[in-house]
Amino acid sequence: MELRPYQWEVIMPALEGKNIIIWLPTGAGKTRAAAYVAKRHLETVDGAKVVVLVNRVHLVTQHAEEFSLVLGGRWAMTTLSGDMGARAGFGHTARKHDLLICTAELLQMALNSTEEEEHMELTAFSLIVVDECHHTHKDTVYNVILSQYLEHKLQSPRRLPQVLGLTASPGTGGNSKLEGAISHILQLCANLDAWRIMSPKIHRPALLEHRPEPCKQYDLCQQRSQDPFGDLIKKLMAQIHNHPEMPDLTQDFGTQMYEQQVVQLSKTAAEAGLQQRRVLALHLRRYNDALLIHDTVRAVDALASLQDFYNRERNTKSQILRAERWLLDLFDDHKDELTQLATHGPENPKLETLEQILRVKFKDPANPRGIIFTRTRQSTQSLLLWLQQQPSLQLVDIRAQMLIGAGNSSQSAHMTQRNQQEVIQKFRMGSLNLLVATSVAEEGLDIAKCSVVVRYGLLTNEISMVQARGRARASQSVYSFVATEGSRELRRELTNERLETLMEQAVATVQRMDPAEYQAKIRDLQLAAVVKRAARASQKDRQRQQFPAECVQLLCINCMVAVGHGSDLRKVEGTHHVNVNPTFSIYYTVSREPVVIDRVFKDWKPGGAISCRNCGESWGLQMIYKSVTLPVLKVRSLLLETPQRRIQVKKWSRVPFPVDDFDFVQHCAQNLADLSLN
Repeated sequence: MELRPYQWEVIMPALEGKNIIIWLPTGAGKTRAAAYVAKRHLETVDGAKVVVLVNRVHLVTQHAEEFSLVLGGRWAMTTLSGDMGARAGFGHTARKHDLLICTAELLQMALNSTEEEEHMELTAFSLIVVDECHHTHKDTVYNVILSQYLEHKLQSPRRLPQVLGLTASPGTGGNSKLEGAISHILQLCANLDAWRIMSPKIHRPALLEHRPEPCKQYDLCQQRSQDPFGDLIKKLMAQIHNHPEMPDLTQDFGTQMYEQQVVQLSKTAAEAGLQQRRVLALHLRRYNDALLIHDTVRAVDALASLQDFYNRERNTKSQILRAERWLLDLFDDHKDELTQLATHGPENPKLETLEQILRVKFKDPANPRGIIFTRTRQSTQSLLLWLQQQPSLQLVDIRAQMLIGAGNSSQSAHMTQRNQQEVIQKFRMGSLNLLVATSVAEEGLDIAKCSVVVRYGLLTNEISMVQARGRARASQSVYSFVATEGSRELRRELTNERLETLMEQAVATVQRMDPAEYQAKIRDLQLAAVVKRAARASQKDRQRQQFPAECVQLLCINCMVAVGHGSDLRKVEGTHHVNVNPTFSIYYTVSREPVVIDRVFKDWKPGGAISCRNCGESWGLQMIYKSVTLPVLKVRSLLLETPQRRIQVKKWSRVPFPVDDFDFVQHCAQNLADLSLN
């Protein structure tokens, strides 16, 4: 349990009470080093109270195990995350314990809460540990919390908590030049108020000996020599492009750039009231998704995604537009041919390459464990299905499961937080030996025996590359990058290697800075950040006051029927937007089965899904809040008819009118008054 020399080297300033960022490779023991800092802090600081912030739910349990080993039961420690069900309020729990490990969102909610049981002041803590602190930038939850810290620092003399950041990959902030990367590192240090970013110097050889890099290999394949399935999908997309309602667009089918183009087209068409064009854009996006799936896995998986989409369209839409009927017929006319091509077409060369890797690695008698990283939940599901169906892989000992995000989405499946924990535990114990995962498993997942990491056709940044590579913890482990020769993914991975070197140079430059110069730059950046945040907050307030709420009409995004006004809306718990107008129920239908959310909320539970009564468009779900049933609306399901023009917004925080908080007592009193009048 004793720290290694390189760990002692990096934590020494923190033991003296200084704010630092610990920069160590994955698997080098950052969490244990942080636990020792917390232990010494609790031993030496009067009234010490420590909070450890993580950005993934499964890391709450993992960190609790590590901190428990170091603290030895001497201090009251507890954990909080969104999947823990009914519980005492955050503030009440934090005040009763010496050390709290929680997801950052819970602390942010507590800082903003007006309820005594929930509320907590940031200054009530004496040490804040920020795991994966490279996420402390822009509007991330980490940076929102730390911006409050900076405001306290610059505006009041009150005692501030010590800050300890942990990262394996500070990144370059999207910069490709050294000067820009240095600015990014300095900004990160400013956001965390870091006295210094610490990495081993004296004991670096010991670190390299303890944590050798996995062997990296590029497993490249050729493009499909023939692709009749993909060619037919592109032919159908070209026919949609020729529809009279469609404007001229580039036909770079099967790319993320094309996806962005049709998403924007859908938005502008909705705002202009061009329903037919909006529908055409939505269907083009589905075909483009199918091409992306086809490129990643199998044609049958791509066809299944299209079939699911068209089945949902038929089953949910009660009003079919002319363009929708044409699109449904277009798919039906070619469905049999697509099925024939999908089932008898050539194999995906990337899958053949992946199959060879797995057959070699999992024949090893040393009981290997591995992770395959892929981009989307859809490709994760499809890869797992392929693994289970591939005859040659039945001959080797592969026990696979997927690991994807817990957030719910109408477009893709999700895992509950409980499912995530179960899968991770089985992987740790060895009953599972292969995970097929999205980025949810990139950061923090500590499996000492993981010996194979495959990045499968990914187009990501240098931080994701470093984090994914770091999951390979076993000795003589392998990190494989699977991609097509000459692809954008391959070019990006090669760029990421250069950016990783640039990141190391930038950190080294910042570490060598004259202390006075460094502190002056940090203070300037902090002052600028506080001013900028205040200006943005003021701009948001002005945006929210742009129109009176009663002057903004709410329209269904699909059929454009007016269903209410902005003044009908209220915010529950500061985030859920509900319509409190009792006549609103005439505009929607409710599913018989309740929406399944694998969490127990303190004051509410989900009811059925709600949809537009006129056209069947999905609008959201019912919320049973205390004793009241309220419709919770998705902002993307609505168009806003303002006095100036129609707009579609991505987030409720961007609507151009104020929305009041929901008052439960007032609502109940109003309902009683309405009943007595009737």
